[in-house]
Amino acid sequence: MTSQKHRREMQRAAFAAGAVLAVVAVAGAAPGAGAAPKAKPGTPQLKLIAASKSVTLDRWEWDGKAGVSLDLGTYVSVDNAPLEFKVTRKSYKDPVVAQQILRDGKKVTTKTLPAGLVRDFQGLSGFLEVSIKNAAGAQVLTAKGDFCPNNASGRIRPDAPATSHYPQSCPANPFTLGSVWGVEKGWAANTSAGDRDKPTDLPVGQYTAKVSVAKKYRDYFGMADTPQTVKLTVRESPQDGEGGEGGVGLRSSVAHGSHGAKAAHGAHGAHAGHGAQGAGPAPGGGHHYGPRGADEPTAPALPHALEARGLAHLGDGKGHTDGSRIAPALKANAQRPTGRATVPANVPKPDLRSLPAWGFEITDGEDGDVPGKDYLAFSANVWNAGPAPLVVDGFRSPGKDLMDAYQYFYDANGKQVGYTPTGTMEWDPRIGHEHWHFTDFASYRLLSADKTKQVRSGKEAFCLANTDAVDYTVKNANWHPYNTDLSTACGEQNSISVREVLDVGSGDTYTQYRPGQSFDITGLPNGTYYVEVLANPAKRLKETDLSNNTSLRKVVLGGKAGARTVSVPPYDLVNAP
Repeated sequence: MTSQKHRREMQRAAFAAGAVLAVVAVAGAAPGAGAAPKAKPGTPQLKLIAASKSVTLDRWEWDGKAGVSLDLGTYVSVDNAPLEFKVTRKSYKDPVVAQQILRDGKKVTTKTLPAGLVRDFQGLSGFLEVSIKNAAGAQVLTAKGDFCPNNASGRIRPDAPATSHYPQSCPANPFTLGSVWGVEKGWAANTSAGDRDKPTDLPVGQYTAKVSVAKKYRDYFGMADTPQTVKLTVRESPQDGEGGEGGVGLRSSVAHGSHGAKAAHGAHGAHAGHGAQGAGPAPGGGHHYGPRGADEPTAPALPHALEARGLAHLGDGKGHTDGSRIAPALKANAQRPTGRATVPANVPKPDLRSLPAWGFEITDGEDGDVPGKDYLAFSANVWNAGPAPLVVDGFRSPGKDLMDAYQYFYDANGKQVGYTPTGTMEWDPRIGHEHWHFTDFASYRLLSADKTKQVRSGKEAFCLANTDAVDYTVKNANWHPYNTDLSTACGEQNSISVREVLDVGSGDTYTQYRPGQSFDITGLPNGTYYVEVLANPAKRLKETDLSNNTSLRKVVLGGKAGARTVSVPPYDLVNAP
């Protein structure tokens, strides 16, 4: 079961990885270089650059796979004006549409990107082209990769903005509704990140890599054809304690990815520790956003390519947005609220909405479940459409195992103007949890084919974290939420108080592999069922709208005991089983 579990977590992590390089057929010769025209005011000027002329990558072997995470240290630099996109879809029945936002002083114009350049929320499709030759000059690989402008980035000159106000990653949740991508003027964004489930299988040796931007993007952005040549050394991965920081040029043993999975929030679903520094053989490190699978924090990796060459001016204190920022804890109020509880009618409130479930899998008893039984596991997300964050504090009476929970309300200036009791928080001592959970945040039910009968139910308490950027185009969306992993909000066993926040535009994904969360389907007849995700089931939380708290996802169970199967039809245009 260990390898199966490892593989599943790697697949979830790979799903959340952006800017993926996919091996394709050998391409023809690149066209000749040409100079880009002088950019107009308010129009970003883009250029492909390499942080170093040589890169050393470690070849890993894990879970029956072997290869390297192909980060060649190339970046897209932006000058003259910021590069910015607004990416949306009206509904799951509509395609994703991307608009470029052009800012010239107070003048703002938009330009819709041609069809085919953006297929999803993970970046510009087929932006990068890579060709690799071995030491004998024979071409051994060509690849294409998407480009997430929010990928690990840094300043390229000291007069650039000290921090970036754009989000730190491109969302990977299949039910994302809106995203904002951007690179500040005077910054550069990394163009590549390896797919941890599909490593590039290059043997140990010496190579030459040629990296270029696809012609359709050079034409669209008015970019010069400036392909970059990088000497590549592939070596066997050193064992723990060996190798250190040695190697020629840049060394990449941790892929920083554009949003490479905060691997699964165990009780939640995706901040798996796989690939975190010192955590094992996987080559990828965690980054913000994505489903969670293990209840432990995963620090984002540095944009090492720029930093290693002294080209990156790492941010200023805890405001970093260059991939090095580790979110500080959100500080709870020191004392429980006093005075009469009030819920002002005219102040902004959160709007909790549930997304359709996805990531279905049949398991046979892990993480505390009963071995020999069949369980239906899945991922579920509840997000906040705003216009106000959900802020909940828990206060503990000495010696008690529960905290009293309170929801807070703020006016437009951020002043607290009300509060209301809203249930409890409880300490969960189980391995993989071991933190404070807020009760009555969400529940799950397995319904009959006619949606009238409840077949199974799962109700769990939650530690809230902003794991997924579901829609950063809604009013008051916070592009830089602090509590993006469990280390920032969930407290310790001896905590006297805890604050948990679900910010506007973000959602919290839980992957239901933990005890009491997946559905026990042992003995359940084959056939059609619906998984219901219900936000705020007891209606204790005060919201702007309670009519959008439920979502349903159709599943079809088959097979026999010990070998059950599940098939999941697409949800409108979203094919995310």
